[in-house]
Amino acid sequence: MLIDTHAHLDSPKFDNDRAEVIARAREAGVDIIVNIGFNRETIPTTMALAEQYPFIYAAVGWHPTDAIDMRLEEDLAWIERLCAHPKVVAIGEIGLDYYWDTSPKEIQHTVFREQIRLAKRLKKPIVIHNRDAHEDVVRLLKEEGASEVGGIMHCFSGSWEIAKQCLDMNFYISFGGPVTFKNARVPKEVLAKVPDDRILIETDAPYLTPHPYRGKRNESAYVRFVAEAGAEIKGKTVEEFANLTSLNSRTCLGLAR
Repeated sequence: MLIDTHAHLDSPKFDNDRAEVIARAREAGVDIIVNIGFNRETIPTTMALAEQYPFIYAAVGWHPTDAIDMRLEEDLAWIERLCAHPKVVAIGEIGLDYYWDTSPKEIQHTVFREQIRLAKRLKKPIVIHNRDAHEDVVRLLKEEGASEVGGIMHCFSGSWEIAKQCLDMNFYISFGGPVTFKNARVPKEVLAKVPDDRILIETDAPYLTPHPYRGKRNESAYVRFVAEAGAEIKGKTVEEFANLTSLNSRTCLGLAR
């Protein structure tokens, strides 16, 4: 029993073999995949996947690198309408990205704040993208009272000090391919300290491919390698770790058990 809490299977990188990729995930024991729609192009394709496959769910939101392109009032209303769909389980991925210089910080902050406010109004968990912006992400989450809805710190890359602040705000900490890398000291240390009932796993497919396929296209079936690494770090069997992270995913996202 595995749940991939974050994937982009609508990516053009899967255009030639999407059905086979999804079938391989099922064969690998993946029960549920949450696909992420994060801008004007990927929200419709994410919704189409969620409607096509009963075990694929959707999160919809506006990514910080695309914040400059958001028509704030119009697109927030679109996201709000989509959140009424039974397959939409979260708003995301939203947050801040200071690595890619595509959207000014002040615009990123506005788009992030407005989506947190929308999530609170709709009582939906949020999926957080955070790249090189740990302090500001935590500050804005606190200022906007995001603990009311909580959610997922997607592919967490921060320190244990940052993780503790996120845990205090009702967030789950999600780990992906990097935790399988031999030189990934910090993610392994953080995973070791996160309480069992707040750990999630993901692929971020087609990105962040775990060992032993690092450097190649990622896919949801590879969430098993993340589970294996997590089980080793936590001193559990893979089955135990898969079950606990699946239960956490269902609790966080309101999925049936």
